[in-house]
Amino acid sequence: MAPVATFTRTSDFEPVGFILPDLVSDCHYPLRLNPHCYPISRTSEQWLLNGARLVEPRISKFMGLHAGELTAACYPDADAFHLRVCSDFMNWLFNTDDWLDEFDVDGTWGMRECCISAFRDPVRFQTEKLGGMMCKSYFSRFMQTGGPGCTKRFIHTMDLFFIAVAEQAEDRAKGRIPDLESYIIVRRDTSGCKPCFALIEYAAQIDLPDKVMSHPVIMAMEEATNDLVTWSNDIFSYNVEQSRRDTHNMIVVLMREQGLNLQGAVDHLGRLCTGTVRRFEDSRAMLPSWGEELDRQVAIYVEGLQNWIVGSLHWSFDSTRYFGKNGHTVKRDRVIKLLPKRPL
Repeated sequence: MAPVATFTRTSDFEPVGFILPDLVSDCHYPLRLNPHCYPISRTSEQWLLNGARLVEPRISKFMGLHAGELTAACYPDADAFHLRVCSDFMNWLFNTDDWLDEFDVDGTWGMRECCISAFRDPVRFQTEKLGGMMCKSYFSRFMQTGGPGCTKRFIHTMDLFFIAVAEQAEDRAKGRIPDLESYIIVRRDTSGCKPCFALIEYAAQIDLPDKVMSHPVIMAMEEATNDLVTWSNDIFSYNVEQSRRDTHNMIVVLMREQGLNLQGAVDHLGRLCTGTVRRFEDSRAMLPSWGEELDRQVAIYVEGLQNWIVGSLHWSFDSTRYFGKNGHTVKRDRVIKLLPKRPL
């Protein structure tokens, strides 16, 4: 049964809360956790703390992230070595995302140049930048077993990530809210999901050929997964983002473009999220055959996308990133009270 909550308004235009759509109950995929989860997660966290040289209050904020648990849910069958590389990347990605929120366009381009250079030659490329040194660390280990196609896809999609984040930084600097179509295109890259999908191949030690990865059905399944992870994240992160006046969120775009109030935009986006799972399943039903061995590897990859759908949904409430220490209560009741906006 949907929760019943009555919110008063501080003015005609400012609601004080909203109700989350029940995305977790609507997702029936099994949630599995890698048996190496906790020792790898704690080791990877220490790696990030050392590499990023975090100080309080960033240390406490990072320790509540639990990115290792997200990694373990998304790559539940990886061995300890490959899970560690994936976990280091995930911790680095979240930390880099936080850093980039504070960068202007030029700073973002500088980070891109450093990190992409580190990916292309993690052994010989030299840098004093902390982000770049961490890239060298985890990607030199990635390249020990990562196949050529998987490696190429990871680097290319990381480049798309930085390019899109630079566009986001420019929008932020100019106070510009993109239209819905433009937002969706950029958000599929700022999410960082695409390199995470390359890690599905890496973690499973497979390397799918281009004829598979460029097939429209595979691309449709990746897009549906990306949209579910990204759009649900926009719902879960909205409260924190609105408190710091960040407008790079699909709820903001929907409210502006379609004239919806906050709850209307949340409900509409929730329905779109539910539709992404239908898109995923419709595409799964249309998967062609590439022969017995490739079909086996494709099945592993598709299950990896499925793990990302269910794993990201549950992790969002286990982490303190979006709901503080109230994640389990919010998961049960789905009622959000808006945080006050930071002073200008």
